[in-house]
Amino acid sequence: MSAYSALTRATYAASVRDKTTLFFTFAFPLAFLVMFGLIFHGQHVEGGLASINYIAPGVLSWGVGNAAVFSVGFALMQWRRDDLLRLVWRTPTPLRTLLASRWTIALAVAGAQTLLFISVALLPFFGLRLDGPWWAALPLLVLGVTAFLALGLVVGSLADTPEAVAAIANLLMVPMAFLSGSFFPDDLMPGWLRTAAKVLPLHYLNEGLTDAMGGRGDLGDIALDCAGLTVFVLLFGLAATRTFRWSNRT
Repeated sequence: MSAYSALTRATYAASVRDKTTLFFTFAFPLAFLVMFGLIFHGQHVEGGLASINYIAPGVLSWGVGNAAVFSVGFALMQWRRDDLLRLVWRTPTPLRTLLASRWTIALAVAGAQTLLFISVALLPFFGLRLDGPWWAALPLLVLGVTAFLALGLVVGSLADTPEAVAAIANLLMVPMAFLSGSFFPDDLMPGWLRTAAKVLPLHYLNEGLTDAMGGRGDLGDIALDCAGLTVFVLLFGLAATRTFRWSNRT
């Protein structure tokens, strides 16, 4: 068995074993989907798009990004605190293999979240209709998970305690969710805030999934959102390499 396969299996086993985290990874965002789906049931946003076609992709974007940031942020902090990273440094297994196994599990979680969200949103009461090129959601999810995983690496490198990881990650993700329009239509915000949101990665993941699954845009719009996410993958990846530490003592 290769090192990548062994690490992926170990990461999967550790994720499944933590029942509480696993439950809230899926249940917490789903609760927002149900709540906002009930609040805006039967309503439409600017342009005539049904509210559920806006809410479902938005909450899904936040759920996927949140899961990626928190999972790798906590893991990296714990690996460094327990000196596991220094042990990896002394083995033939490169760090990129360890991170690749975490990336694979994050993609699997995002895929499971997407299937769950879409299944609930497609129920007759909520009435989601996949009118757009829904298959284009796949590259958006891959790029989105990669970007937020890289952001999680930065968070995990800066924080030395679980409390610090939670504080930094929430400080980043909660305001980003509101500014990017994940919880409510962004046309309710002032124009300058909508413009400011364009410097946030969640904006592009949210916009892209709404175009793909909600039927609001076309492939050209989705390609621009993919390009925006690619920029954040590079930026956060560069920041992660600059902030990474093998040990709390260095």
